[in-house]
Amino acid sequence: MARFVRIDDEGLQRWLDAVGDAPLPASLDPAHHPFEDPDDTLAYVVTLDAINFGSGWFPHLHKRPGLSGYFTVATCLSEHFTRAGAWSAAELQIIDAERCAAVFEQRGNHAVLELMELFARALRDLGSWLAARHGGSFSEGVGAAGGSAERLVASLAEMPLYRDVARYAGFEVPFYKRAQITAADLAAAFAGRGAGCFHDLARLTIFADNLVPHVLRREGVLVYDPGLAARIEREELVPAGSPEEVEIRAVALHAVERAAQALQQRGIAASAQRLDSLLWHRGQRPEIKAHPRHRTRCPYY
Repeated sequence: MARFVRIDDEGLQRWLDAVGDAPLPASLDPAHHPFEDPDDTLAYVVTLDAINFGSGWFPHLHKRPGLSGYFTVATCLSEHFTRAGAWSAAELQIIDAERCAAVFEQRGNHAVLELMELFARALRDLGSWLAARHGGSFSEGVGAAGGSAERLVASLAEMPLYRDVARYAGFEVPFYKRAQITAADLAAAFAGRGAGCFHDLARLTIFADNLVPHVLRREGVLVYDPGLAARIEREELVPAGSPEEVEIRAVALHAVERAAQALQQRGIAASAQRLDSLLWHRGQRPEIKAHPRHRTRCPYY
């Protein structure tokens, strides 16, 4: 049904031939580097993924030298936890936009005030969810999923800003980017043990955002309608929930599912999660960052 985004079958095949069973690069993601205290690691990953969004505002974010918007946010939070320890559920429940602006070094930056308000709301929601459902404990919040990434996703989606489900042509299109990536980040941070042990990680889709589709487009896998491509080149915002925005994420997701299946048929142990990681790391390269990607303001990515 997509009208604005399509998969180039030949481009997908070329990308598959290039990817093959290439090893995953060493992770650059701060979420995958544990603290000395496992409890701090658990709290950091869950807290960071509660605010792992804002790409539509990132062009206006005050960034650390040499760091992207995400890496700036992740680094600021890591440094805060190192200095002052993890936020408790009670502390999360009273966080406001001014506190977020201070921690994430955005004071005086009125261009991202809306984002700081959303960060504060997401963190308060997390604190309330922990307090009401899990006795204020991060460990209980994750442990209640019983080692199932799928159950963790469903549990996190009890919070409004995690309900990443779009409407398209009269039906629902679920993405759950941040809820899914929480399980994947925990698995990486804990090396698949303890709080990062999930028996169903292979059921995760890609973490559909604005970077992975962009990389697929630059790799020749996705083709955008010329009008949409021109809007993105002009760095116009693509409205959240619009057909164009939903198609960008959904067709990227479908392309990676096709890729994983094709690689499995070749006898290669492939999953959407592994391919997402390859694409995300590819997206950090200067030649990929040199081209505009779509920007959407929403609490989902």
